[in-house]
Amino acid sequence: MRILGIDPGIATIGFGLVDAQRNQNKLLHCGVITTPAHTSLSCRLEQIYNDMCELLESFKPDAVSVEELFFNTNITTGIAVAHGRGVILLACQKAGVRIYEYTPLQVKQAVVGYGRAEKAQVMDMVRRICRLSAPPKPDDAADAVALALCHARSATSLLYKGERDACSTI
Repeated sequence: MRILGIDPGIATIGFGLVDAQRNQNKLLHCGVITTPAHTSLSCRLEQIYNDMCELLESFKPDAVSVEELFFNTNITTGIAVAHGRGVILLACQKAGVRIYEYTPLQVKQAVVGYGRAEKAQVMDMVRRICRLSAPPKPDDAADAVALALCHARSATSLLYKGERDACSTI
């Protein structure tokens, strides 16, 4: 199964492509989509949508794993990220790719085994699981790989039935 993990944002969107076969996970590609500062929101959203469509067409993933939003203290930033996340979901839906959404707690639990793990622990486990010499850079790309691994751990589990609503959280 080829899984594209997406760490949503508005300025920087991380992506990570993982090939998952039971307990074997291979990182195929990762990076970031960036939008220029001091650009209108609508222009940034258009660029995110176009770049997502290009990623989906190039990589042809079987599934997309997207982080659910978590609002902490800055609601204004959260709203902008929500706009970006919306066009990411739209691009995936229009491409006909199954979408799975995970909370940060679920990602940490799946990758580290502890839902309250620190970021450094998640990055180290991404490195170990993918057998890399160093964690992916920048951090947004590493977060996206963690999202892909989270879904890989769920989708390749013996308990996974394979037929779920294409737009729902596992």
